[in-house]
Amino acid sequence: MRRALQGLSPENANLVARHLVMSGRLVDVDAEAAWQHALAAQRRGGRVAAVREAAAISAYRAGHFREALAELRTARRMTGDDSYLPLMADSERGLGRPERALDLASSPEARRLDEAGRVEMLIVTAGARHDLGQHEAAVVALQVPQLHTDSRAPWRARLWYAYADALESVGRLDEARTWLERAADADPEGETDAMERLEELDGLVLTLDEDGFDDEPEEAEDAPAPADEVASDEHASHEPASDADPTT
Repeated sequence: MRRALQGLSPENANLVARHLVMSGRLVDVDAEAAWQHALAAQRRGGRVAAVREAAAISAYRAGHFREALAELRTARRMTGDDSYLPLMADSERGLGRPERALDLASSPEARRLDEAGRVEMLIVTAGARHDLGQHEAAVVALQVPQLHTDSRAPWRARLWYAYADALESVGRLDEARTWLERAADADPEGETDAMERLEELDGLVLTLDEDGFDDEPEEAEDAPAPADEVASDEHASHEPASDADPTT
């Protein structure tokens, strides 16, 4: 990082470096604060590609997708690095533009990404298909050889999690649970919320089982009401029930 900041004055480089360090420390715990530090660094060192990249990542993590996309485009223009494309595509999704995300995913530059970049773009592609209501297409998009990797690649938990999400969206709950278990096992740091989703999915399956297969004994048919209750009922008013609320 110090080498990247050599074009700045020593005093300015020191301030920029301090803001970048704080942004890096905070990005996983307080993305908004990380974004503010990255903005301060960008104002002082906007001619440095590493500064624009840090600003892009913190903006993306904080949900400022318009700013993230602008910074990613700038960093890519400055470096010629296409590895920013998956984040750019996901930022388009964040802005409600899944079609643009798919355009980026199918671009010639995206096809030249390394394996990690291609996997990240596949995950974004599946998300964009979900956004468009194309849930079966999201499942198909993720059925790639990397899904069955035996390696300890850093992207495997995210890929398995995305596939589980796609399976759940089309009602394939047993398969979704299997892939969520794999994602959770591969994600000891909790990068995904696979463990929480497993608990939610187990609750959903349990509810469906209880609705579909009631193991409780059926109650006996109602016994004849006591005579005094029958007599009381005969004197009760029998006004017709009001129409049901159409919103219920």
